[in-house]
Amino acid sequence: MSTIYIPRHIEKTLKGFVEQFPAVVLTGPRQAGKSTLLANLFGNTYNIISFDDPLIRERALSDPYLFLDTAGDKVIFDEIQYVPELLPYIKILIDKDRDNRGRFILTGSSQFNLMKNLTETLAGRIGILVLLPFAKVEKETIPELKDKLLTIRDQFVHSSLRGCFPEICLHPEINPSYWYASYISTYLERDIRSLYNIGSLREFQRFLQLLAARCAQVLNLSSLANDLGVAVNTVKRWVSVLEASQIIYILPPYYQNLGKRIAKNPKVYFLDLGLVCYLVGLKDEEHLLKGPMAGAIFENYCIQETVKAFFNQGVRPNIFYLRTHNGLEIDLLIEREGLLYPVEFKMTKTINIGMAGPIERAKRLFSKLNITGARIISLSEEDMPLSRDVSVQGMKSYLDWLKESSYED
Repeated sequence: MSTIYIPRHIEKTLKGFVEQFPAVVLTGPRQAGKSTLLANLFGNTYNIISFDDPLIRERALSDPYLFLDTAGDKVIFDEIQYVPELLPYIKILIDKDRDNRGRFILTGSSQFNLMKNLTETLAGRIGILVLLPFAKVEKETIPELKDKLLTIRDQFVHSSLRGCFPEICLHPEINPSYWYASYISTYLERDIRSLYNIGSLREFQRFLQLLAARCAQVLNLSSLANDLGVAVNTVKRWVSVLEASQIIYILPPYYQNLGKRIAKNPKVYFLDLGLVCYLVGLKDEEHLLKGPMAGAIFENYCIQETVKAFFNQGVRPNIFYLRTHNGLEIDLLIEREGLLYPVEFKMTKTINIGMAGPIERAKRLFSKLNITGARIISLSEEDMPLSRDVSVQGMKSYLDWLKESSYED
């Protein structure tokens, strides 16, 4: 199965990190394309060593100094989470020559254990980036998809029913249901069982399904625990595992100095919609667009693309949602330089003035907040003002604005 390389939007950021830090870590979910990206960018200048090979792992652990001495001047260590014992020796080499930028590039899929070891061992010596599955702008460059993703509806449907992982995007002959079944099995068996104490794999898989059915909703640990018949602390640990592995994104509420009238539980989103639709059994366009989860799935799509836009620029998203106890909700608040930019997501092509209502109510209710630049993102391709304080924006314009308003110089 031959595959062309699709350039990733994180490339510029990654090259900048390599020029700045002695070591760079590229993490993210399994099958997001980390190894392929690094091979294409650095394959001619770096020695690539994968710790997927148990013999190589044994060599690294039996004589770390010799292993590193023969690894090469510039080296990519793939799946570093399998040999965390090597990190203190990498630290020693870095400390001997702190000016040797980009000497090590490390990758890992199981981020919880990986990040714990890295932050404890290589603090101040590493730049950390997250690679997620294809973003909208990356999928549009795939030759077979160029003429099929012409509208935001096309892009939303494709991301839902086929997902964004490179392998299934680049090979239309692959059945997405079979692929996701295998992905979950591999993820559960290889990553979860080997690295985390999660208890019953069957209960964990059921938890995945229930969580997918609650995407774009407020995370209620007690409700999940009751439905599963497990302890709340067990569910809390499982959520942490999925978040650390970049399977889900936890969106916190904005409640700074707003008092008791604000909901304080986070909302949960998946970082690949194809996984959501597989888990809840959505397989066709009609049920996707007209079913009871349609609005939630579209909101999840918009949040996943928002998070990817930030991660691809090396930025940790400073984003929130807002909900009051009397029912006022803003889907997304983007905070930057003391300003709050509200964003609402509507799965409709028909725009009406009433859609600006929640944002205008929030501005009146929380007049002390610096709320500005409100946007409504929908299935419409148009950019137009809706009211004095609110504009409608197409997905392309929205993502372009996110890039322009990033924290890059």
